[in-house]
Amino acid sequence: MANTARDIFIVGLRNAHAMETQARELMERQSERLDEYPEVKSRVTSHLNETNEQLRRLEQCLEACGESTSTLKDTAQSVIANVMAMGHSMAGDEILKNTFANDAFEHYEIAAYKSLLTLCGAAGVDSARPLLEASLKEEERMADWVEANVEKVTMQYVDIQRRQAA
Repeated sequence: MANTARDIFIVGLRNAHAMETQARELMERQSERLDEYPEVKSRVTSHLNETNEQLRRLEQCLEACGESTSTLKDTAQSVIANVMAMGHSMAGDEILKNTFANDAFEHYEIAAYKSLLTLCGAAGVDSARPLLEASLKEEERMADWVEANVEKVTMQYVDIQRRQAA
């Protein structure tokens, strides 16, 4: 079972790295367009720094297993992120679409880290646990922040639209 769990763990780490690559690209594109939402821009920028650290942690986990990232997966997710960001940027309600997508994406990341943490013991890589737990906590904090600010962002959007129409 250890080999099967380890193989699944390695694939999961590579997938998580690609996921975080996608998240980084999304946040970089979003942060470029958040000048009217300084609090959101600040939080996205802060989480972007956390994401870069998460990528480093995942690389550390892979290296400890004698493995590396998947360039193909990372590149594909990067392209997808940029296409998504471009699609949202053309929408008048870009901030709302980004907020909803960020909420969903944070929960996806949380589930991915929980799955990896579940595999640590069976895969024989308990040394990865603290690194993955740190990333999970960061994702949970970001998800909590997004959820706590949906209403505020929505009303900021309404106010901006009202001012622009006047």
